[in-house]
Amino acid sequence: MTIRVGVIGAGMIGQDHIRRLTEVVTGATVTAVTDIDAERAAEVAARVGAVTLPTGADLIASPDVDAVLVTSWGPTHAEHVLGAVTAGKPVFCEKPLATTAEDCLRIVDAERAHGRRLVQVGFMRRFDPGYRQMKQVIASGSLGAPLIVHCAHRNPTVPQSYTSAMAAQDTAVHEIDVLRWLLDDEIVSAQVVTPRATSKRFAHLKDPQIMYFETANGVRIDLEVFVNCQYGYDIQCETVGEEGLVRLPDPAAVGVRTAGKHGTAVQQDWKARFVEAFDTEFREWVDTIATGAEPIGPSAWDGYAATVITDAAVRSLESDGTVVTVDMKPRPALYGGTA
Repeated sequence: MTIRVGVIGAGMIGQDHIRRLTEVVTGATVTAVTDIDAERAAEVAARVGAVTLPTGADLIASPDVDAVLVTSWGPTHAEHVLGAVTAGKPVFCEKPLATTAEDCLRIVDAERAHGRRLVQVGFMRRFDPGYRQMKQVIASGSLGAPLIVHCAHRNPTVPQSYTSAMAAQDTAVHEIDVLRWLLDDEIVSAQVVTPRATSKRFAHLKDPQIMYFETANGVRIDLEVFVNCQYGYDIQCETVGEEGLVRLPDPAAVGVRTAGKHGTAVQQDWKARFVEAFDTEFREWVDTIATGAEPIGPSAWDGYAATVITDAAVRSLESDGTVVTVDMKPRPALYGGTA
């Protein structure tokens, strides 16, 4: 069975996922594309033999679309995801699920009314081989109870349009999701403090930031977000347990000895670092749709949780490092809760 995918949003990430669905993943084809820029939509659709449609609603309603991929501008996500859920079609939404917690809950409620999961959110780190190995080690109990997690998320540089709040909303959100999954634990408080600022930044930006989180089980997490580190794209994670620790491996790279030095290259962007995770993410998404199963990746509830936690982090940043309690609703039974 070939899954016919309609894509809402033909920008950079949309085009990369279209390439992935048509050239890397088997069992899927892109049949329709829409974008706010009609010329861009037509150009992208022509490359893969798809049709263009005027709006996201038209695409969702098309009988030639079995599943929907949302890669449009963040504030439009809720509208399109809700439309797909109402139509009963599986929908993959790049993060954020929605830009407000209220809209995330609207999606959760719509999915609960439908009676089964249809939504998957694009937090790709859960599909990275290194993180999956860490998950296995932690879940095995060989480290004892997790106590502390140390993380770093570093980018070489960011554009002037990047704001201080985006350090939580666009950058740390990936750690927030993957740590909830790694620990099988919920984050209950957030605090953001700012050390001495780097001179390699735009004047409006607070960089770096240090984020502290506490989980329901008392695990303490520290996360360095440094988006102008200059030297490369560097993701670090180490979980310390009662009887040992597990550390995320660096990407495989050859060692080079020359001019009296020995070193390895540092990757320069997120696409190269997580390309395998992106491929696995879509491969598994397509496979679950083909078998009629519910998606196994991050859920609408995970999208809601990430939004609530990043909101708390932004409030802490804006209140000079106050510890902010995460105000999260009870998890519904559809997502593994008791409510």
